[in-house]
Amino acid sequence: MKKNRILALIMSGALMLGLLAGCGNSGSKDSTPPSGDKTAAPAGGVELNVVTSYGGDDGNRKQYEAAVKSYEEATGNSVQDASATSNEEWKAKVLTDFETGTEPDVLFFFTNADAEPFITGGKVVDIATIRAEYPDYAGNMRDSMMAVASDGKNYAVPSSGFWENMFVNTKVLADCGIDVPGPDYTWDQFLADCQTIKDKGYTPIACSLFEVPHYWFEFCVMNNGTLDNQLDVPASADDAAGQKWVAALNDMKDLYEKGFFPANTLTATDAETVQLFGDGDAAFLIDGSWKVNYFVENYPDGLDDYAISYVPAKGDRKASEAIGGISMGYFITKKAWDDPAKREAAVKFVEHMTSDEVLSTFVTTEVTALKNGASPSGLNPLQQSAADANGAITGVIGAVQDTITSECKTDLFGNVQNVVTGAMSAADAVNSAIALN
Repeated sequence: MKKNRILALIMSGALMLGLLAGCGNSGSKDSTPPSGDKTAAPAGGVELNVVTSYGGDDGNRKQYEAAVKSYEEATGNSVQDASATSNEEWKAKVLTDFETGTEPDVLFFFTNADAEPFITGGKVVDIATIRAEYPDYAGNMRDSMMAVASDGKNYAVPSSGFWENMFVNTKVLADCGIDVPGPDYTWDQFLADCQTIKDKGYTPIACSLFEVPHYWFEFCVMNNGTLDNQLDVPASADDAAGQKWVAALNDMKDLYEKGFFPANTLTATDAETVQLFGDGDAAFLIDGSWKVNYFVENYPDGLDDYAISYVPAKGDRKASEAIGGISMGYFITKKAWDDPAKREAAVKFVEHMTSDEVLSTFVTTEVTALKNGASPSGLNPLQQSAADANGAITGVIGAVQDTITSECKTDLFGNVQNVVTGAMSAADAVNSAIALN
């Protein structure tokens, strides 16, 4: 546990630096071309198979499509895109593709424990190996912010990172006579506000416990512990970390029993509950930085009705402490690396997608590993609200779910419904999941 606490402190410091870099506008652009540009350009005509999480409903889909198009125009190569929405089904399909030998040439994927199966299987190429041939590969990135695999190597070039916090519908709150929560928002205040909102005829919390219970789980775990021990993983429901997880699940059960989630939270999709919030029928939504662009795209005329606030706190946690980091990046598969026709095309694609210029089109308030920082411009009201909220953040840590196996995670979140409805105890749910870790 001590090791995890030290790791948490290191990550927290690095991520706070990343937040400042990601929001910075003063860094000068690196005029040095990506490493592949120092060699002769490929003849073109190479087709790359690429898989990312920038599916059709992702808020950054347009930026992704524009970046791919500019790569194709600059190189003469083409991209066969098989991107889809990031969820557990998508993760499982990616892993299955590696098992069956149908993996892509380039993969944009999670850099945590989810990637270990294809890393330990030798299916992707580490950055040091790539740099042996392309010395400046990912040279615009802080190596200290690259994910380290279990073998001690770096494999993924980080993209823009993420933060998770609470979105609020200001129009709903105003109708209920409730102020937008500040960085000192407490759990007791939140419960009282939720009751007021419910009595007024609105849904207090937009959340699908069927598809995305993990946002509330993360913050409920932190509310029953501290930033420093957030990444501690239990050995059982009886140890200190296990008791935090049990308490977190019981807090979610309490919210469910009070009727603060949507009536159909056990069957609704994430898209349906987000729409509930977007349409002004729900007050609170815990989600990530990626959801900002979703609202920009789908509710462009109502951005003044939304703001980024703070997840209510209890115990030793402060509401100004949040989940964040860089959990995804670009991998080059060994399949592409070993193909003489695709090696350089794959390298150039990753360099292009992670260049200062391209990443700045994805970034508004997100964390980045760019040495020069990103340079977002023309922030809209919601983006500015996110920037303001991030400016008051006093601590950031990664998600504990990113440190456990996919089997453990699937079991844990699959049993949330059983816990909140009383079909299973929180302790049994934790023990069931940890047995798979």
